This record gives sequence, C-alpha cells and structure tokens, in this order.
Amino acid sequence: MSRKYFEEEVIQQTLDYNYAQHSDADKFNIAYGIDKNFLFGCGVSIASVLLANPEKALAFHVFTDFFDSEDQQRFEALAKQYATQIVVYLIDCERLKSLPSTKNWTYATYFRFIIADYFSDKTDRVLYLDADIACKGSIQELIDLNFAENEIAAVVAEGELEWWTKRSVSLATPGLVSGYFNAGFILINIPLWTAENISKKAIEMLKDPEVVQRITHLDQDVLNIFLVNKARFVDKKFNTQFSLNYELKDSVINPVDAETVFVHYIGPTKPWHSWGAYPVSQYFLQAKSN
Repeated sequence: MSRKYFEEEVIQQTLDYNYAQHSDADKFNIAYGIDKNFLFGCGVSIASVLLANPEKALAFHVFTDFFDSEDQQRFEALAKQYATQIVVYLIDCERLKSLPSTKNWTYATYFRFIIADYFSDKTDRVLYLDADIACKGSIQELIDLNFAENEIAAVVAEGELEWWTKRSVSLATPGLVSGYFNAGFILINIPLWTAENISKKAIEMLKDPEVVQRITHLDQDVLNIFLVNKARFVDKKFNTQFSLNYELKDSVINPVDAETVFVHYIGPTKPWHSWGAYPVSQYFLQAKSN
C-alpha cells in the first residue's frame, strides 16, 4: 500500500531550469509551496540563499498553481544568473480546496504535503521554506545535520513556554509544553516522514470537524501534534521571525543579529510591499537588487 497521500498526478506540468554545474547526487534540495501572490518573494528568497551560499550545490523546487510566461522568463533568468537549478511544478489544487483556509493562509499552505510526498522516493531530505524568508548566512550546518533514529524533521521553536502551554491546551496535546514550532522552516527527514504517513494523517485530521474547531494555525497546528517528541529543535537563527508591522511601534527589539541565517518576515506586510521598506528588510532588498 502506498504511504503517499498525494500521487504524482497532482503535478500537471514540470519546468526544469537547470544551469547547475553540480551532479544531482551532490545537491541539497530546497522547496517552496506558494500561490501567485508569493512568486516574486519566492524568487528573491532563492536569490538570497544563493548569495549567502555561493559555493554550495543547491537545487530549488517551486510548487505552485500559477506560473505565467513572465514568471517563466524571470525564474529561468534567475537560474541562469546564479548557475543553479530551479524546478517548477504546476499543481492541481482541487483536492486541497475543501480544506480549511483563512485570509492569511490559503490552500497553498498544504503544498508542503505534496512536496514531502513527491520526494518520498527521490531523496532523503528536503528543506521546506516559506517564500517570505530571506537568507543571510551559511546553511552548511543544515546540510551536515544527521537525524536521530526517531526524528521526522528539524524545526525551530516559536515563542516561549507561555505560548507552548496555550497551544498544548488548545490542541489537547500535553507534549507541546516542550516546544511548538513555526512551519515556515522544516528540514524534512523524507524516509521517516513517509514511513510515518505524515501527509495522509495530517490531511485526514484537517478534514475532522472537531479538530478544525480547535486549530487556529491550520497545518502548522496539525504538524505540531504529529511531531511531538519526533522533531529536533534547532537554533532560532534558522527561523528568526520579525513582523514589519512591529516597525509601526515606538520601540521595537530587532531579533536579527550576526548569527541569523534565515529572516522570516511574518505578518501581513512583506518586504516586497512598497510600504515595507524598513531597515530590517535589507536582507530581502539586497537579494532583490541582485
């Protein structure tokens, strides 16, 4: 019996822009799942990873339901400029549209399950990133990371004990008091994710009316439930969250420092918005200008 919930027929078309000099076996795979509103941000995120990791053998995978001729030209030019590989997968989203969504989270949030299932027989790990993440440091530590026997993923904790406790109560999952993670950064241990049937279990849970009443963060909540005691928490430098809306406040503490590897621009204002050009947006804007 297949342990994949999403078989490959959900992928309607594949566009492979491959200008890399590295062999497939050497590549570290990074994937994004987005709708058309995040295509621009995704391109800049890819550029930022490449700028911060110029000597790394990388391949990028973009799963989306919209990709027009302008996008094709832009992403091919990006792959060519940085001598890298960018593969774009056009997704049939019908099976996802019945799942819960919000103003901030569309059905595209569930593309990460398609990503994990797609790679189930192709590689042993994939780094999933949200498209509103900019890179400013080396990812070598992630490339070198060795999973323990029971670790399905490497993640970064969101918030502190008070937030974890609230989520543990809301989600009726006591183990979350030890840590609740943000799903914008997930280094997926593909063989174990597949063996544990995470995609199928998560989608089935998201169809359960009782569960839907409890969750507020959609698949992020569900993944936290399934990965209790099965995820490795890595340093916050790999998912340093900052909302540009914080800049509207009189005083704000910027959590981004010299050690930060990934800056995650959470909240409704993104660095590609014309009103989002604050100092902390520099890591995104620098990649954009290249």
